[in-house]
Amino acid sequence: MLAVATVCLAFVLPTPVPSRAGVPLMQVATDATMSGKVVPVAPAAAPPPLVLTPKATFEALVAKGEANAKMSNLKTLFASTIGGAYVGMGGLLSMSIAGTMPAIAGANPGLAKLMFAILFPMNLVLVLQTGAQLFTGNTATMSSALVEGKTTIKQLARVWSVSYIGNIIGCGLFALMASYTGLLGPVADLATGTVAKKCGMSFLPTFVKAVMCNWLVCLAVWLATQAQDMTGKILSIYMCISTFVAIGFEHSVANMFLLPLGLLAGSSLTLGQVIVKNLIPVTLGNAFAGAVLIGAGMSFMHGKLGEGK
Repeated sequence: MLAVATVCLAFVLPTPVPSRAGVPLMQVATDATMSGKVVPVAPAAAPPPLVLTPKATFEALVAKGEANAKMSNLKTLFASTIGGAYVGMGGLLSMSIAGTMPAIAGANPGLAKLMFAILFPMNLVLVLQTGAQLFTGNTATMSSALVEGKTTIKQLARVWSVSYIGNIIGCGLFALMASYTGLLGPVADLATGTVAKKCGMSFLPTFVKAVMCNWLVCLAVWLATQAQDMTGKILSIYMCISTFVAIGFEHSVANMFLLPLGLLAGSSLTLGQVIVKNLIPVTLGNAFAGAVLIGAGMSFMHGKLGEGK
């Protein structure tokens, strides 16, 4: 009986198809027209990478800088004005929470600082995922394109200038809206204290803090460009931006919102004082970090700069 069953199974079960060199997958067709014929089946396409290589990431930054150089002044101004407003949103969120917990700040200032730092990065998520522009990010993208020969000094200067003006407009208007709607009342002490702290150091320490700040901010842009999924982009942004905020580095566009907010809340400093004591050294430090450490530095590692030497 066992022998009979074995013979029957041999007739019922399909004969295995031997593999052939050069044909990745084979199958036996089962329809009436192709019965018994061996049909090659293409292998499934590989999924797209979730993370770009460092070289591909640098090339994407260069392409971004090249695209920015081709934008009209009006488009750049609008995108940077919106970007400034987004920075104001993140700044006001952090102020609204951290500024209303004075008891916690008094007993545990590190916890209040951490709360401020955790909430603040939502602004760069909005900027990068909507195509808005910040002067600080443009220091890296435009410099990357410049050292790779894709843009000119004139284009770089134009984009930097227009985006800086747009950021001032967006941040300033958002600070005015916060004051007009009465949102400054509960956070006035933190807002004025922030202005005093940011303007209380000399030029060189403020410049160095700005260099360290935009190094991290541009790395956030780098990592968000490298990540190809939304979760990776958000995590990259939050890690870098929370770090610079918690440490206390200086970011020119963030200060374009925080400093006017403190002045509107009743700071004893003048507009001229905050420009000289903070915005000028911070802007220069931010530009140095974006252009030298990220633009030129990444080109030296992954691009044309330094080739053949």
